[in-house]
This record gives sequence, structure tokens and C-alpha cells, in this order.
Amino acid sequence: MYHSILVPIDISDPEFTQQVIAHVETQSNLTDVAHVHFLTVIPTFPYYASLGLAYAGEAPDQEQIKNEALAKLSEIIDKFNIPKDRIKKHIASGSPKDEILRLANDIKADLIVIASHQPGIMTYLLGSNAAAIVRHAECSVLVVR
Repeated sequence: MYHSILVPIDISDPEFTQQVIAHVETQSNLTDVAHVHFLTVIPTFPYYASLGLAYAGEAPDQEQIKNEALAKLSEIIDKFNIPKDRIKKHIASGSPKDEILRLANDIKADLIVIASHQPGIMTYLLGSNAAAIVRHAECSVLVVR
């Protein structure tokens, strides 16, 4: 039985999250004491900058981005049938895999439930967040496809 479950959410792809709902609900409802920690990670660079397509302009307001991410995360969490008193929300900035692993250690997670895309040539060559989490997590990891 799990007491602390971490569920990383990619708020830019809510349909992707649909894959994990049933698994998270099942694992969290095995006991009345399981807390589910939902995490979304805001990249430190805009996506276009990571592709080398930097644009001149004003830096976005980080507090506004954080508030919008929290609102979107809350909207996604509402799709889960888990008692509200057992849900914790987390927002982080940085590398998704690093932030997921950091929070897993901080909350002493027993289980990480993460959705993963079907592997392709890009993930074969570059790796993926799910693969890094499986390799480095100190707890069980359920990868859902």
C-alpha cells in the first residue's frame, strides 16, 4: 500500500493525463491514508528558446505564469476521483525529470505514476523524462502508456 503518490502532470497536454487517471485512482483508493501529490513543472526557458529560436521581447511575468499553471493543474486534478483532503498541488520550475525526482525525495514518495509517449527515434537518442525517472527514482515507478 502506498502512502505518498507523486503524479507529474504535463499541463500542456491534458489528453496525455487521461492515461493515468484510472491508475492513480486505483492506487490512491487502496488505503484511506494515501496522499496524492500532483506536480507540474514550468520550464526555465520558453520552448522556442530550447530550439534555438530565441525571440527578442520582454520576459514573461513568472508569477502570472505560475498562477496560470496552478489554475490549469487544478482543472486537470478535478478529473480525478480522489478526496480533496488527500490532494496536494506542487508547481516547480526547471528540468522536469530533476524536479520530479527532487519532489519525490522531499515527500518520501512510495510511488510515482507517470504517463509516457510511445518511444520514437528522438526518445531513443535523447532519452525521456520517464526513462530518467525510472532509472533514478528511489521508489517504485508506474509508467503508463
